[in-house]
Amino acid sequence: MKILCISDAWLPQVNGVVRTYQSLQRELASKGHTLTVIGPADFPLTLPLPGYPEIKLALFAANRLKSKIRAFDPDAIHIATEGPLGRAARKYCLRNKIPFTTCYHTNFPDYIGLRVARYLPFLQRPLTQLVIRLLKNFHAPASRLLVVTQSLKKKLEAQGYAPPIQIVSRGVDLSLFKPGEKTEFADLPKPVALYVGRLAIEKNIEAFLDAPWTGSKVVVGDGPELVALQQTYPSVHFAGPRTGTALAACYRSADIFVFPSKTDTFGLVLIEALASGLPIAAFPVPGPLDIVTTPELGSLHTNLADAMRAALAAPGTPADRATHVAETYTWDAASTQFLAALVSTRQTP
Repeated sequence: MKILCISDAWLPQVNGVVRTYQSLQRELASKGHTLTVIGPADFPLTLPLPGYPEIKLALFAANRLKSKIRAFDPDAIHIATEGPLGRAARKYCLRNKIPFTTCYHTNFPDYIGLRVARYLPFLQRPLTQLVIRLLKNFHAPASRLLVVTQSLKKKLEAQGYAPPIQIVSRGVDLSLFKPGEKTEFADLPKPVALYVGRLAIEKNIEAFLDAPWTGSKVVVGDGPELVALQQTYPSVHFAGPRTGTALAACYRSADIFVFPSKTDTFGLVLIEALASGLPIAAFPVPGPLDIVTTPELGSLHTNLADAMRAALAAPGTPADRATHVAETYTWDAASTQFLAALVSTRQTP
């Protein structure tokens, strides 16, 4: 099966959306399918997304995109994002009466609401509602809307999203993320509380950095808030961005993993941390609620400091948490769900 994915988030970007489709590519290839992704780098004119300079948006892409779609002649089309490329692909499919699927990867209403609230708080609610309406309109003609968790599915259904909503879960590279020797942070006071992710307002990282903690706090990642956070929290160890084996070593060497975000739709870092043996501390919101389902996996609390203390005392072992992830989150299962959700371009909607 030839599957074409159009995504405004793609290489050389590094984020959860990119890692999801890279993993699906590898897994689908092992099953005899081809997943090709068209991203902004395939187009000559791009513009950095305000607030996310590493994300380039393709401009005036419709004609070139049409040619690429026709040249590939896919059996199924999946539109991963709601940006300029996603909108151009949606328009092409609707004009040509081609069925397609979409995915709700990013909680844009809350992201935009948080950014507006910092400067123009009176606009937060109306802008959030406007973005919800725009997203509902974008996804309305899709044959299916893909989401990653049951709680997100319920939320979108309650908001009145039109397409049938299907869950496609996520997986972890268990050859990379696994319990092992603590090789990092040897000179830091213990216990070590770790955060991994983008340093931006929507990640709510100050909730972690402000929480009382008797050991050390380590932040792995980069983003527009980095310099300000370094200045405000000089006692925190900012390790910079890490990938691959260097990232895996950070997970293994910490004692708990802290996820302060209230806006993520899932959080791949959560299952990477669990696979590495770490208990989770997070707020009881969609994403963590779907993943941290037993005390062995960590603690959810409206007071993050309480969640951190409880996570440090979580029952079970690193091996228990790694086994849970191996049994619950696999790219084999996710790719099977993804294939089942697709619709053929060879039929009329």
